[in-house]
Amino acid sequence: MALQPKATVVPFAVHAQGTGVAQTLTAAGDAGHVFHADAYPAFGGSDSAPSPLFYALGALTSCNQVTASLVAKDLGITLGAWTFDIQGDLDTAVLVGGAEGNANFDRVEVRASVETDASEEQFARLVAETERRCPVTQLFVRSGLEFVNDWSRAPLPVGS
Repeated sequence: MALQPKATVVPFAVHAQGTGVAQTLTAAGDAGHVFHADAYPAFGGSDSAPSPLFYALGALTSCNQVTASLVAKDLGITLGAWTFDIQGDLDTAVLVGGAEGNANFDRVEVRASVETDASEEQFARLVAETERRCPVTQLFVRSGLEFVNDWSRAPLPVGS
């Protein structure tokens, strides 16, 4: 008897094609979103589109925002506007030079600010639960790199 997938599992699929280091990617689904990736000239590309590494960091910002919105709903708090600044420090010795070691980022730092009506205690819970529940954050955290997650809260504008 074949195992049935869990009802809560949602498949995410991407089709990609390209030449050299440039790709055109299409997300599966009704919308069929298309996006492009390339690399810096030092990595063999023409810098015609963001590097896959920028997409990885961008996925981290957006997944945090989506996850935090779900967590905020659970906590009964309101979130407003967001800002994120993320930096990933990559030693290119493995990627470019073929050195032995880990090709991953050495360190990733997330700085997030969000408008909210959350108390300090609720905000701390929001940050902790978002880190725990965000699939992309967990990809980074579980990879073993140094992960810094620094969030600050700002007041919601009057009338929000």
